[in-house]
Amino acid sequence: MDFPADIKLAMRQCILKLLWPKDDIVNFFTSNSCTVADIKALGNYKENPRAGIVDTMFSHLANKPDSGLAQFRAMLQSLITWTHFDDYYFVKLAKLDRGEAENAITHLKQLQEIRDHKIREQQKDRERRESVNRSATSTLADLKKEFLALLQGSLTGSKRGYALEKILQELGRVSALEVTEGFRENGEQIDGAVKYDGEHYLIEAKWQDKTSANEAVYQFAGKVEGKMYGRGIFISIQGFSENVVSSLAAGKALKTVFVDGGDLILVLEGFLSFTQMLDAKIKAAQTRGLIYVDAITGKTKV
Repeated sequence: MDFPADIKLAMRQCILKLLWPKDDIVNFFTSNSCTVADIKALGNYKENPRAGIVDTMFSHLANKPDSGLAQFRAMLQSLITWTHFDDYYFVKLAKLDRGEAENAITHLKQLQEIRDHKIREQQKDRERRESVNRSATSTLADLKKEFLALLQGSLTGSKRGYALEKILQELGRVSALEVTEGFRENGEQIDGAVKYDGEHYLIEAKWQDKTSANEAVYQFAGKVEGKMYGRGIFISIQGFSENVVSSLAAGKALKTVFVDGGDLILVLEGFLSFTQMLDAKIKAAQTRGLIYVDAITGKTKV
């Protein structure tokens, strides 16, 4: 994210209207989080005009990996709260004009106020969109009906898979969880994610026999492993083979829990809430090292 160009231009004007000696300009940069390496980028700054020093530093900061956002933000705060006008340069030498300096600060404040208002409006808009995303458009009864229709063969192949993903996303919303819809990142397809108990869980949903699900489980485990504090929920409607459960759990950090069609039926019929089902699964994994258990009894399923 680049720092706004109009605000940088107003900041440049403020610096030149407030500070006369080149050393004071460089000290201003130093006092606002510019590092020794940043100052070195100025070279022999005393050979450059005052405006050139500011332009060189601003260009250097803008080309850093983080776009110099921290330094620009610190400088902005210093300038809009500026109160020191050195009599030596403003009065005795008359190199600087206080009226022009105050006007420059006022202009910068106005630009910042406009930017802050825009950011607040964008935040409100984002919150409205997120609220819509969290708001369920279906009831638990609707989702149960759709799921049973899938079990009865209303759709097949990839269409059935997409329908299952939609049911799971809506189930998350019905449960007042933050839902992330499916996406593709660096060649990896993720079916979606839910935020539960402060953690984001990647979701993989498969509708195939328990044996053929094995390869997909291993691939999903790799996706989860590659994420910071990665956690996952793998949903296989037809369940999991004993081999895939034991091999995934043996000697590895447990980051994925298994959910099957039976678990979903319990939730859709109201015997357990979605969050209660997840809590039972996660508790078994965290306390007993079991990744595939009955959500009601806590007993392992294989």
